[in-house]
Amino acid sequence: MAKIFITLTGTKYYHGNEFLKLGMKLKLEKEPDNKYDSEAIVVKLAGVGDIGHVANSANTVIGECMSAGRVYDKIGDTAKAKVVLVTEHGTICKLSKKSMLKNKMKKKCEESIDE
Repeated sequence: MAKIFITLTGTKYYHGNEFLKLGMKLKLEKEPDNKYDSEAIVVKLAGVGDIGHVANSANTVIGECMSAGRVYDKIGDTAKAKVVLVTEHGTICKLSKKSMLKNKMKKKCEESIDE
């Protein structure tokens, strides 16, 4: 399974990104009721709450990171990520392989139940 990177964006609308450090663990949570983006994924930090969103636009996705739309079906309702690079343009995070594997196993179970 290839490594998947995402861009954390929109932090300026919450708490900024000055407090983000390499290795910090973050929680990703789907926001299906988001009125601006049906594939929105909010990013949370324990003890702080919402700190931004997974970038979902060619203008906000950095480098080879995946957009929220490309990641949305690869994760369950929640996932975990780790900060790998903090820049003024966005924060790059690596998606947890466990998060993707759990979702893959859940989908297989659901498929076998439907058969």
